[in-house]
Amino acid sequence: MVLSNEGIVVILFVGLVAGWLAGKIVRGTGFGIIGDIIVGIAGAFIVSLLFPRLGIHLGSGIVSEIIYSAIGAVLLLLIVRLLRGRF
Repeated sequence: MVLSNEGIVVILFVGLVAGWLAGKIVRGTGFGIIGDIIVGIAGAFIVSLLFPRLGIHLGSGIVSEIIYSAIGAVLLLLIVRLLRGRF
């Protein structure tokens, strides 16, 4: 899969929104606004690569990308929460 420059910018923007949204959904486990945004961007990258390969499609457009990325960010926040609790 090849990402264009515009695709990367969209993923970064959507990751910003998704990180903020994930921080609101997973209360008490966030890393502050900056940390949540970074997790959102990472979730956006992971989900943008993983979901199409799994055949998961919720639609098209920026709203579906925000939903995908928010799901990825929430999952990453929960995984980090589980790992942080063990160490």
